[in-house]
Amino acid sequence: MFSKFALVAVLPLFLQIASAQSCTRNYTVQEGDTCDSISAAQNVSTYQFASVNSGIVDSSCSNLQPGANICLGYEGEDCTTTYTVAAQDTCDSISSAYSINSTLLYNNNPQIDSACDNIYVGEVLCVASTIAAPPVGSSSVNTAIPSTATAAAFATPTTSSTVTPPPATTSTVDSSPVASSTITSAAAASSSSSGDDDDDDSDLPYCDEL
Repeated sequence: MFSKFALVAVLPLFLQIASAQSCTRNYTVQEGDTCDSISAAQNVSTYQFASVNSGIVDSSCSNLQPGANICLGYEGEDCTTTYTVAAQDTCDSISSAYSINSTLLYNNNPQIDSACDNIYVGEVLCVASTIAAPPVGSSSVNTAIPSTATAAAFATPTTSSTVTPPPATTSTVDSSPVASSTITSAAAASSSSSGDDDDDDSDLPYCDEL
């Protein structure tokens, strides 16, 4: 029979195995990685990354170890539709660009405060059209703007401040000049034919010559 101390020793291992079984995506940390750089490159929101790795990666993201294998998302709670915040972005502009309402944006990114003044340049937000992020309360997530980050509202835009979602798939219109030249040739032929008719009429005798 297990003693109380043995159970305490085994429980963390059990929880780690359980988490690994439900993890849908994994990533091996590379030299120079930061939490936000991983989030942006792997399409995982800042909140989701912090939530899934709570207790593994600290709130300042200073303990990432190259070679370490970390989880990016759990089954049924894995948002892969993301947007990286740029200078001058607002919750309204982001919601509008992705055709989602603000309630959905807040539910998928519960670290955003009610005034939306704590989003920062480089932060990765879930912009899915359904609830896809881990539920609030499943872990403790740091909501403060990192000391090295700049709030989006106070950042100076380097390019356009308009949020641009991924381009939609469009059909290609064939603008080949062949059709145009064919029409032109046909018109010319018609004109030429019309001109030939006029020439033929001029060769006919007038009535008073009969």
